Formats: sequence, structure tokens, C-alpha cells
Amino acid sequence: MFKSLLLTLSLLLTLSAAAPPAAPSFRIAKLHYGGGGDWYANKTSLPNLIRFCNQALHANIAPDEATVELDAPELFTYPFVHMTGHGNVSFTAAEAKNLRQYLIGGGFLHIDDNYGLDKFIRPEMKKVFPELEFVELPYSHPIYHQKYQFPRGLPKVHEHDGKRAQGFGILYKGRLVCFYSFECDLGNGWEDVGTYPEDSPAVHDEALRMGANLVSYALTQD
Repeated sequence: MFKSLLLTLSLLLTLSAAAPPAAPSFRIAKLHYGGGGDWYANKTSLPNLIRFCNQALHANIAPDEATVELDAPELFTYPFVHMTGHGNVSFTAAEAKNLRQYLIGGGFLHIDDNYGLDKFIRPEMKKVFPELEFVELPYSHPIYHQKYQFPRGLPKVHEHDGKRAQGFGILYKGRLVCFYSFECDLGNGWEDVGTYPEDSPAVHDEALRMGANLVSYALTQD
């Protein structure tokens, strides 16, 4: 059923350029996770990304993002789920099982390290896919070559430890089900211009373009 939904969404993404959109075709969601971490960070990031995707991709995404918990049945209605934060993350066994079913059924999770998330999210995702590891995606991966070209991978929005931005993925039976942006602060780049004085409009636009690539890939899977 979820794969049929993805095919329908992909068709709508293509056809919406030719006709004025009616009611929103779908929503994307921010993940409300347990453990005490600030899952609610970056208040303006998803609304800005949605607005950009609706304009640049001719998508028809609802302008207000949803909030979803891992054990909620509604999880399966969102083709794209975004997760961010700086601190602790904790999945229960039931949540890990539900997230696994969501992802292998056609869902897509974007994890954005808002600096400090890495040491928490890796063991929690091991609960979801104990048999798999995060792997760094090559710059040739289609996620970097959707509408916008990123031949050198993720843009670097903020500097923390002098490390390069990296894009990791979890691949289930060859399909990318989870994309993890690390040392990048991609979601910060989506926020309103001026939220971070050091971020220029050009950085903001580049971050939004990469975000649009993520959404486009999640909907089309190619």
C-alpha cells in the first residue's frame, strides 16, 4: 500500500506543474522522539523547505508540517519524516519495530544532526536495523543529483569541529530508507534568513536546494 502511495505522489509531483494545485496532496512530518532531546529545534526550517519545494518542484505539500511519534499509526501516512536535535534520543522496542516497518514499507527518514546528535542516534538506529550500518554515500548517489546538482555532496552550513559535511545512509535491500546529514547543519540552513547572522542568503538557498533533493528522492526513489 505504501509503495502505491509513493507512486501516486510521484505522479502528482510531475503533473502538478501542468495544473493549479487543489487541496494539498500530502504532508511531511517532524519526528517527536523520546529521551529528552530537543526534537522541536529549528522552528522555521520545515515550513521554509515546504514552501521552497512547492515553488521549485511544483509540489503540493501542505504548508504546515505534522508532528508524529514513532508508535503512532499516522506515521505510515507521511512519505517523508524529518528528525533533528542536539541531544539525547531513545527509542523503545515498540517504536524501533514500528519505525522499521515504516521504512521497509516505503517510508523515508531524514536525520539531521544539529550538532551533538551523533552519539545518540547511531545506537538507536541499531535497534531499528541491527543487521545494517550507516554507510557514507558516494557523491554519485542520485540523492545529490535530483533537480539540483551537488557533485561534492552536502553543502557545509555551519562549522563546528572543522570536519567535512557527510551524508550517510541506511540501505535496506539496496533501497535508501534513511539519510543522515552529519557535520552539515542542513536544517539550520533552511531557517529564516537572519536566524543565524553568519548565514548568507546564498547559504540558505543552497541548503534549501539540497533539502528539495531529499524530498524529491524520497517521493520518486530514483
